[in-house]
Amino acid sequence: MLANALTVVLCLASIISVDALSPRYIACQSQKPAGLSPLLGCPKGTIYVSQNVSDPFAKFHSVQEAVLSLPPTGHATILIGAGEYHETVNVTRTGPLTLLGQVPASSLKSVARPKFSLSTPPSPTSNLVQIYDTKYVKVQGLMDDAESAVLVVAPSFNASLIGAGPTGAPLQPLSGSSDFRAYNIDFANRAANYSISQALVTDISYANASFYGCSFASYQDTWYTGRNASTYVVDSAIFGQTDYLFGFGTAWFQNVILANRACGGGIVAWKGTNLTDAPGNRYGAYISDSKIIRSPDANATTLTNGLCYLGRPWNDLATTVYLKTYMDESIRPAGWTPFSSSRPTIFNTTFYAEYNSTGPGGNMTARIPIEHILTAEESEEFTLQKILGRPEWIDFEYLF
Repeated sequence: MLANALTVVLCLASIISVDALSPRYIACQSQKPAGLSPLLGCPKGTIYVSQNVSDPFAKFHSVQEAVLSLPPTGHATILIGAGEYHETVNVTRTGPLTLLGQVPASSLKSVARPKFSLSTPPSPTSNLVQIYDTKYVKVQGLMDDAESAVLVVAPSFNASLIGAGPTGAPLQPLSGSSDFRAYNIDFANRAANYSISQALVTDISYANASFYGCSFASYQDTWYTGRNASTYVVDSAIFGQTDYLFGFGTAWFQNVILANRACGGGIVAWKGTNLTDAPGNRYGAYISDSKIIRSPDANATTLTNGLCYLGRPWNDLATTVYLKTYMDESIRPAGWTPFSSSRPTIFNTTFYAEYNSTGPGGNMTARIPIEHILTAEESEEFTLQKILGRPEWIDFEYLF
């Protein structure tokens, strides 16, 4: 039995060079033959979660139960077995945590890449593991948007709060996870529809978080990078309708698909912070080498050609930059819009920029005058290294 187990691990290790998977974790993530422990090839101490209550190898049947079992510090890894998990995952620990979604051993070369390939329409449920919930903001002002999130990575409830208006919730003197990672997991808020209010998928606040080969599906406010947070998303798909990338921190999206299910507000709504309050900050949303498309499940009555804006400023210090991104015909020629009729002006303290946009919606000749159309030399100021550096909480070994 031991010899057979070692053979399986060696076979898995021999295909580490596949596209769009992590060499560090693929042997762990790959589904094992019946009777073998799913933890073969996993880092020491990895916890296995299975939706199957009769799975003899599972320590937990809920991702949140596994998270709550962890001490506040130290590295931890959770392997999640194939299936759908209806729950909210709330991570308050400060120590590094990695969530791994199982992937099929028989299709390692295609499990992450084809569904999120820039040449292939994405699906909200492309991985073997789906984590979802069904909360949304039913009454404005009585429930903070954060309370609808499916995945929360923040040191406390107050730290997760978003608040209202251009200043948001009060600043908290806290720090959350130093290194949260998720691989090959689909996250979704299934309460959402075209007419519903805020229904978040992520709330990452006062923490560092990175995501690999994942998807995030909702309609309004899908993705939130909060105060004092830094996030990195690669080789993934994000589905939304209204301000579905929004935030206050620093978010880098690399090789992602932004799938417009309908149009409302803008794709990106960001807040900013005065340089006198945070000298040298690069807070903002940065979308690089990516693709904006009409989602395969788009609402035909609310998404027609030319209706979507690239973004609108949540406050007058917002920063959003698109780099080498393909944009289909669902993008308006003007590109950007004021936040609302009560704030009808985009001030020059807002920084909106594009470099080398392509596709029908990437024609930058009719963009609003305040936008910066970057030269190749100017675009060099907007690289991952200059925005986030080369932090240890990003897996630079991930292949995409």
